Amino acid sequence: IRKPEAIKSLAKYYLTNISNLVTFSSIEKYLDISADTIEKFSTYFEDAYILFFVKRFSFKVRQQDKSPKKVYCIDTGLANTVGFRFSENLGRLIENIVFLKLRKKMLKTPELEIFYWKDQHHKEVDFVVKEKLKVKQLIQVCWNIENEKTKKREVRALVKAMNEFGLKEGLVITEDNEFEEKVNGRKIKFLPLWQWL
Repeated sequence: IRKPEAIKSLAKYYLTNISNLVTFSSIEKYLDISADTIEKFSTYFEDAYILFFVKRFSFKVRQQDKSPKKVYCIDTGLANTVGFRFSENLGRLIENIVFLKLRKKMLKTPELEIFYWKDQHHKEVDFVVKEKLKVKQLIQVCWNIENEKTKKREVRALVKAMNEFGLKEGLVITEDNEFEEKVNGRKIKFLPLWQWL
């Protein structure tokens, strides 16, 4: 590697932004490293199982490749130690933990694929779990659902995606809430992280 400082800066950028959407072109502007170099270094991180990149769900492969990707880390402790933070963001860390559990399932079930979902109005669902040719599950991670506005936003996106994929049930992973709700004829299950794990 001819640019060790650049790869360190990129690693720090990713570890600071776990569970966030990233594009090589936006990082290029931020770090002043070419998008081609960023893509190459990102592949190194993925090959070494340090970082993982999740694509946006689309029925068109080209759109999957062109959309921003979500970045996750193999170890939330590493992200906490190396990443730059002003405050603790439990929501992102928990989302990363959920990703790692899904990734573990992928190793046991090779036909399993993980995506995130986002519509043109920026409604987003954290995880789309696809098995073979069918979307099997939608998972939203919302650590604190005490704020009614936050809860409605997360559920609204989940219901929209459930309608798109024809699913009757969706899952919201929370800190410690366990209950079910019916929304527009769809069942939303709320589960604490520890129980889901």
